[in-house]
Amino acid sequence: MFKKFASEAFGLSDIGQIVSPADYDKVDSDDYVFHEDDEKIFFVIKSKKDEYCFTNLALIHLDGDSALSSKRLLKRYAYSTHKISNVFLETAGTVDMDVEIKFVVGETPFSIDVKKSQLESLKDLYKALYKISEIKAHNNTYLKIADESIEVAKATLSHSMPQNAALSTQFDQINLMVFNWKIEKLEEYKIKDFGFVFEKYINN
Repeated sequence: MFKKFASEAFGLSDIGQIVSPADYDKVDSDDYVFHEDDEKIFFVIKSKKDEYCFTNLALIHLDGDSALSSKRLLKRYAYSTHKISNVFLETAGTVDMDVEIKFVVGETPFSIDVKKSQLESLKDLYKALYKISEIKAHNNTYLKIADESIEVAKATLSHSMPQNAALSTQFDQINLMVFNWKIEKLEEYKIKDFGFVFEKYINN
C-alpha cells in the first residue's frame, strides 16, 4: 500500500498535525509497528520533516534531515526500557500559530509543535504521557524496595539454614528463591504494554 502522504494532502508545515485514526494505516511509521505482536497505534503527529507515532508499546520517531529531504532515521523508544519524564504542555498566546508538547524519553528530549486548533486532542496525549511517567516512577520505586527486601530475606535465610546442610544445597535453595522473587516482581512492576493508559485518555 502506498504509504507516503503528500504535504499538501495534510496541509503540513514545520508545525505538526495530529493524524486522524482513520489514516493510521497510511502514515510511514505504520510500516514499523509490530502488528504481529498486537502493537497498536494510538496517536500520530506528522510534520513535513518528522513523524511521531505513539503505540501501546513504544514511541516510534521518524526523524527527518529537513523538510526538503525524504530521508528518515527510524528511532524506537520502548516504554519498558525508557523512562518518561518532564512532560509539559505549552499552550498558545493570542498571535501564536501552534502549541507545544515537551517530554523526555530516556535521555532524549522531545519538543513537538502542533497546530493551535488541535490543542484539545494534544491534551489527551499530554494526559497519557504524564500518567505513563507517573506509573513508571511509582513502579521503579517498588522495584528498588523489592530488591532491598530480597537482600534482607536472603541474608536472614542463609543464617537460618541448618549447619549440617550441604553448601551446594543451601546455595541452590537461596538462589532459586531470589531468582523466582525477582522474576515475579519484574513481571509485576516492569510494564511493557501501556495500551490501558492510552485507551483511557486518548479520546479518538
